[in-house]
Amino acid sequence: MYRRSVCLAVLFVVAMAVAARGEGPQKTTLPLKKGVLFSAGGGFFEHSGIVKDDATVEMKFNVDDINDLLKSMVVQDLDGGQVSTVTYGSKDPITKTLKSFSIDLTTNPTLAQLLGQIRGERVVLDAPNELSGIILGVETRKKKIGDDEIVEIDVLNLLTDQGLRAVPLDSVGRIKLANEKLDAELRKALAVLASAHAADKKSVELSFLGKGTRRVRVGYIQETPVWKTTYRLVLSDDQKPLLQGWAIVENTSEEDWNNVQLRLVSGRPISFTMDLYQPLYIPRPEVQLELYASLRPQTYGQDLARKGMEFASKSAPRAGEMAKMSRARRAKRNEMVRGAAAAKPAAPMQDAEAGGSGWDLRQGVRSAAEAGNVGNLFQYVIAMPVTLPRQQSAMLPIVSADVKGEKVSIYNPRVQAKHPLHGLRFTNTTDLYLMQGPITVFDGGVYAGDAKIEDLPPGSQRLISYGLDLDTEVAPRSKGRPEELLSVRLLKGTMIATRKYARSVEYTVRNSGKKAKTVLVEYPIDPNWTLIKPKEPTEKTRNLYRFAVEAKPGEPAKLVVEEERTIRQQVALTNLDRGAIRFYLSAKVVSAKVKAALVEVVKRKHELQQVVVERKQCQQRIAAIEKDQSRIRQNMGRLDRTSNVYKRYVKKFNDQETEIENLRSRIAELSDKEAGLRKSLDEYMMGLDLE
Repeated sequence: MYRRSVCLAVLFVVAMAVAARGEGPQKTTLPLKKGVLFSAGGGFFEHSGIVKDDATVEMKFNVDDINDLLKSMVVQDLDGGQVSTVTYGSKDPITKTLKSFSIDLTTNPTLAQLLGQIRGERVVLDAPNELSGIILGVETRKKKIGDDEIVEIDVLNLLTDQGLRAVPLDSVGRIKLANEKLDAELRKALAVLASAHAADKKSVELSFLGKGTRRVRVGYIQETPVWKTTYRLVLSDDQKPLLQGWAIVENTSEEDWNNVQLRLVSGRPISFTMDLYQPLYIPRPEVQLELYASLRPQTYGQDLARKGMEFASKSAPRAGEMAKMSRARRAKRNEMVRGAAAAKPAAPMQDAEAGGSGWDLRQGVRSAAEAGNVGNLFQYVIAMPVTLPRQQSAMLPIVSADVKGEKVSIYNPRVQAKHPLHGLRFTNTTDLYLMQGPITVFDGGVYAGDAKIEDLPPGSQRLISYGLDLDTEVAPRSKGRPEELLSVRLLKGTMIATRKYARSVEYTVRNSGKKAKTVLVEYPIDPNWTLIKPKEPTEKTRNLYRFAVEAKPGEPAKLVVEEERTIRQQVALTNLDRGAIRFYLSAKVVSAKVKAALVEVVKRKHELQQVVVERKQCQQRIAAIEKDQSRIRQNMGRLDRTSNVYKRYVKKFNDQETEIENLRSRIAELSDKEAGLRKSLDEYMMGLDLE
């Protein structure tokens, strides 16, 4: 009786404990509290709330968001609890699942192919009478239709109680599988196919272990549309320009936003997607059992441990020092583990969001990795909590401040040849980083046009244009000047001539309005030309000069832009003809020494040319004599040797041979003289260094 009483008491205590704790961990939800949207797309969302004792938090996500969730989710139990597991429904590849059934539907089989897979099974047919039999196979036969048309039909071969039967499949109205297990397998495979087409939600459960009431939070990255900015700019003659900015955000998630603290970040963090949800299977090689295998030649690699010892003996610390360092690292690691195990619960619990502004992953999770920020980010913190139903969009005010601005007219002939554009020299005097976006401009209380700005940090200045200034006309006129020789230098057989080219454009600005205005004339920058007038532009961009012209009503204003370009040309003295040398001899900028050297070069070239001409004449004379001798030989072959004509040919032939010998001797003399003169000319020119 005593033992029975003790057992009953123990059972009662256990029952009371179970009743107090419930059947298992309590299930709860965590509301969305914070959201950070990035201008590059994507957002970081934070859920936070209170759990008690062991608890399970259930969250719903779209199937397409599971990969981002698995890649980025961070979970914390902030008051001494512990994150246990994060569970979710697995997703095996559909082909892998389908191949596990007796009937394979992965290749979208036809009825004939499907019946071919279940050969040997009994089926019941309506063809058109009820017929039962075992499938032998499916074959294709040709059937004649009409007079000349032949088609192929599938025929099911069955073994019935009465014998073999061939049943055309086009005459079968119903097929029933007699094997109930096989029929169930087919229905399950079809159910798997149907589930793969459904874009349903997946449940994710987070398990928290601990005692008492604790704060927990969950954060994750999710794909979101890029948040955009749009601006309104109000211009007035007696007040500063007013800039109003709006952010356009979309809630494309699967839940409503209720009083969510929202931040909009302008930055481009590196983000990508990776398929972590789909189970991956690595194909394994099939190894055949090898019986009575004969021995094969073997090769042996080097001993890596010995190789490492050889390397260590040369460059690493001694073994004793390595062991000492290893013991020190183990002692430090054990001390960190003991310190983590003995950590006390956090301070008394406050709000669920009071866990700190950043994610300290050391709390509630045993292991964490450190990371650093990349790039410069700027954020807009929305002052009031945002409430936005799912699949809805909203415009949120982010800027409303007076800014610095000066009205100007901007002229660029490539944009508009006749009229400049209404513009504003706009300075971001706010403390905010203005994202790129469209600007709707209101001037004097009415719509004046649209503009667009790029990203604009605080204190930066940009020009914007929003309409055509019909009250102002600009007439450009190009002017050119002939090239100017600046200097000539002779250096080692080369003449270096420096020339200057100049060009100019004159702009005439006519203001037909009632007020004076500043017109900014844009002029393209050419790195090969140097700006001479004006000495400095009013503004300079990467590709353009801007010159400010003050245009008063009824008074034409002029702007002259002058540029120069200096070019050095190198020409070999031997390539200069008489006309070019005559030009340089008459140029005032050419020094007397250079002119004298050019005269000497001309003299030597002339002497050399005379020798060359005479040598060529001698060579031409020899060629003419040889041609005449060829004619004489042909004639002499047909004449009598005792005739007077033949004797005269012999005398002429002898005289020509004598002349050829003299000419060849002269050619040799001229060639030697030509070589000497050419060498002397080259040495003279290579020795020149005159300016």
